[in-house]
Amino acid sequence: MAGLQSNLDKLKELDASVIAASVDPEDKTRELAASLSLTYPLAWGVTRQTADAIGAWWEATRNFAQPAEFIVGADGKVVSSTYSSGPIGRVEPADMVSLIGFYEKRRTSGA
Repeated sequence: MAGLQSNLDKLKELDASVIAASVDPEDKTRELAASLSLTYPLAWGVTRQTADAIGAWWEATRNFAQPAEFIVGADGKVVSSTYSSGPIGRVEPADMVSLIGFYEKRRTSGA
């Protein structure tokens, strides 16, 4: 989340928005957002039902969703996604910037 915050200006230059969500309750989520000085929306209370709806892996033993990341185009369609089944496999925010830049360049060139 801090990595996204540090790349937020680059994402905004690409007209990209960041929205994140957590399984934590509101108070813990607000505490985390404050501790990281996040300026993008951070939702709380992701349930198993929500995780199932987006296809995220649910860790039944510890009762939380594993990370799932999506890049959604202006038309509302998912153009890229990642799903983790553990602590590895998250996308680096700088890679998101590069990928969104690539999609934008392709879109504006008509390719």
